[in-house]
Amino acid sequence: MNELSIFVDESGDFGSYEAHAPFYLFTLVFHEQNNSIQDQIAHLEQGLTDIGFDTKHCFHAGPIIRREQDYQYLSVTERRKCLNRIVSFAKSCTISYITFAVEKKHMHDSLELTVALSKQLSAFVREEYAFFMNFDRIVVYYDNGQIELSKLLASVFAILLPQAEFRKVIPTDYRLFQVADLFCTLELICLKDEHHILSKSEQSFFGSMRDMRKNYMKPIHKLRYYNQ
Repeated sequence: MNELSIFVDESGDFGSYEAHAPFYLFTLVFHEQNNSIQDQIAHLEQGLTDIGFDTKHCFHAGPIIRREQDYQYLSVTERRKCLNRIVSFAKSCTISYITFAVEKKHMHDSLELTVALSKQLSAFVREEYAFFMNFDRIVVYYDNGQIELSKLLASVFAILLPQAEFRKVIPTDYRLFQVADLFCTLELICLKDEHHILSKSEQSFFGSMRDMRKNYMKPIHKLRYYNQ
């Protein structure tokens, strides 16, 4: 059976516009199950002890950058090593991704935001319909973090892709869900940089956005769906 896994993560929420958080975006990471990533996962987990974590540690890109949760006592150098590990893992996998984004100040309410995102996703699926039809089975993994996104995904995929199934994911169980979180976080940071609203913690972590784009976004953008 030819199977496609789609891992979904988001940044932002469907609430009203706020100047410090003006965007909502979600990322889809595509993995064709015929391309095994077990060796890459083993390599990632073997190296986790080098940076002081258990082999099953779950990466969270935002907290790494903001020095929160498991990373609150780590130096910026140690946190950069953490982020570099998950970035290197992503680069080593045969995957692709796409991110959909909306600037919320142009939306009057959550319904308008949902419609805008649904149109983006529907247009993409229709445009790439031949790609999706290559698969006997498509499994969409999401943690159901926001009910609005869950409904959006279900409505678009269920209507356009009859072979689609949905699974609630536990982030610690799937490395590619953590990669979706990584990609979504970094795409958001690029948007914030373009609008000159980076936080102090983001500026401190990356130092120079020129270096950030060179060291992180340039290699990651090679994995964008339309670059494949």
